[in-house]
Amino acid sequence: MSSAQDYFYSPYFEPLGKGELRCTLCPRQCRIKPGDLGRCLVRRNVAGRLQSLVYGHPAALQVDPIEKKPLHYWKPGSRTFSLGTFGCNMSCLYCQNEHLSRSGSQRQQEYSYLSPADIVRLAKLKNCASIAFTYNEPTVFQEYALHIAKEAKKAGLGTVLVSNGWIMPEARQELYEYIDAANIDIKAFSEEFYRKLCGASLADVLESCRHLRHVSKSHLEITNLVIPGYNDEPELIVKLLDWVGQELGKDTPLHFSAYYPAGGFEAPPTSPHTLRRIENRAKERGFSRISLGNLR
Repeated sequence: MSSAQDYFYSPYFEPLGKGELRCTLCPRQCRIKPGDLGRCLVRRNVAGRLQSLVYGHPAALQVDPIEKKPLHYWKPGSRTFSLGTFGCNMSCLYCQNEHLSRSGSQRQQEYSYLSPADIVRLAKLKNCASIAFTYNEPTVFQEYALHIAKEAKKAGLGTVLVSNGWIMPEARQELYEYIDAANIDIKAFSEEFYRKLCGASLADVLESCRHLRHVSKSHLEITNLVIPGYNDEPELIVKLLDWVGQELGKDTPLHFSAYYPAGGFEAPPTSPHTLRRIENRAKERGFSRISLGNLR
């Protein structure tokens, strides 16, 4: 960017002719006409180039305990400098954070410009051990996260990714190389669930988990938000546990969280009994790092 006021132009696109382009950042592969936005609401086609509308404009900044991400087995007791923007590449009907995920181009300029170096400076000023890309989906601010992560490494800070894992291989490779610890949300071990409730796909998310564990060698923890009547069936839980055990290892920390109604989605809150039943099933299969979250 030539100045803080300019929008950042993304390299993650390919021209399709007549000014239309395809965004290549996530598997949604949006075809975007001139002047239009992608489904994430924060990427715009301007004269055949793809603008990131949120680069340098975090909508949320907060110092958090690392356990809040949640990461329970990486730098326990430390503080992380958390940031997020607007936008999301999924369209989950039950979104728990819709004030960020379902807003975009109309609001990003409400927030001051902060360069990657500014973020690192603030993190160090707040005595944080790491910087976390969180709150909304970091894939939609990929370039900003990548540049911050590189600056963080130079400054000796750790990097944390809290993500839905729905990202294309090139972008995944570029960002995950700089990630020290991640929590990936596997929403359900069901392609039908992902298609109907999230407008996404499970297979790409599983590949992100494999990459973090086996390629970038990042610390990885998994979260599953348990929604009664949608992804709490015993067979789906067993499939999830079996896959994690076989592909990631039974030492992988698992977080099963209670759902509470949000976004107008009609499902009852998750009972503590359901989560404890899942915990027992995980223990029976040899998992020992199990956390139950969002219990009230």
